[in-house]
Amino acid sequence: MATFVAEIRDAQGTLKKQKIEAESAREARATLRGQGLTVQDIKKAQTFQETLESLGQFDIGEYTASVTVRDKAIFSRQMAVMVNAGVPIVRSLGVLSDQCDNPKFKKALVTLSNDVQQGNNMSESMRKFPDCFDNLYVAMIQAGEVGGVLDDVLNRLSKLLEDDARLQNQIKSAMSYPTTVGSIAIIVFLAMTIFLIPTFAAIFEDLGTELPAFTQMMLNISAFLRGPSLAAPDTNYNVVFALIGLVGSKIGFDKYYATPIGKKQVDALSLKMPVFGDLIEKTAVARFCRTFGSLTRAGVPILTSLDIVRDTAGNQTIADAVDNAKEEVQSGGMICQAIDRAKVFPNMAIQMMSIGEETGELDTMLMKVADFYEDEVEQAVHAMTSMLEPLMIVVIGAMVGSILLSMYLPMFKVFEDFG
Repeated sequence: MATFVAEIRDAQGTLKKQKIEAESAREARATLRGQGLTVQDIKKAQTFQETLESLGQFDIGEYTASVTVRDKAIFSRQMAVMVNAGVPIVRSLGVLSDQCDNPKFKKALVTLSNDVQQGNNMSESMRKFPDCFDNLYVAMIQAGEVGGVLDDVLNRLSKLLEDDARLQNQIKSAMSYPTTVGSIAIIVFLAMTIFLIPTFAAIFEDLGTELPAFTQMMLNISAFLRGPSLAAPDTNYNVVFALIGLVGSKIGFDKYYATPIGKKQVDALSLKMPVFGDLIEKTAVARFCRTFGSLTRAGVPILTSLDIVRDTAGNQTIADAVDNAKEEVQSGGMICQAIDRAKVFPNMAIQMMSIGEETGELDTMLMKVADFYEDEVEQAVHAMTSMLEPLMIVVIGAMVGSILLSMYLPMFKVFEDFG
């Protein structure tokens, strides 16, 4: 008998870990399923000796590498082509592992090839590598193996991952410009405040004139950033304290967001943000419909599909709506009615899902909704980028202009006095 550690979900959907004694991982999984538990992952518990041996084989490349959506999309596309061409799965995995540059993904593919060669299902082996293959990926592969349409499922997976990657890249590209320009603006502001304003401060002191309120405010900011005294630079801890405060605020926010109530409140507020709230909502709708449609089209049971969609929603408010939809389906109701009650999806998406359920073509309707909202996100991103570019230029100009204006206002006053 061996000891296994399983990651399971109970009937209430709570995720937890449990130890179980069994002859094999398959037997342990069957036992847990017999208890009404959903098994997310299961692995053999390591002995102390095995832990030491694994530490001796530690590879920093595997530890630091991350498997991207693009990596999985390329693998899925290439695997689909090879399986469709009649190449055995073991050989396909061997070829793809040889040409893989990502050390973490390469190790996973080598293990997959060995496990399949020993007679194990590819989906079961994939569960050993949650960092490489999430629940969505494993569920679709399992459905493809059961239905004998693995190549078709792999093609759908690659399309799903490519669409997801494209959507993420659009959002990242929209945010990269304001992030970069904003960082430069802060650096310019700090440089001018710390190094330029003190030069003028000495001139103003020699003139002995009364300073305008705006100029005095900028001098106070400069004095705070530079420290208590120019003659004692070692005592300047103000910037350090400010940075510690910012980092502490970020850590505090992350800790609060990690709590169930914090995540629920923050995610609910994010959907109501001006400009960005609409973009977040459309992105979530597109991801929900694309993922749910792909799972149902691949033959994954609807309750399992809802579990996976909930875990990949990316927003707690939407995840709660999916949970309510699951309860509705279990009691014989319709998905669209439960989601409609949550008031988190646009009315058009609800109506199209309702038509899909009534006509028995829910997967087709979900894909159409996903296509529509992905186009909406793309247009919103372009519009936001077009709006942010001139806005950031105005912000930088206003910051630099404010500093220069605060420095020249006293000079104008001096000229007036002498005039």
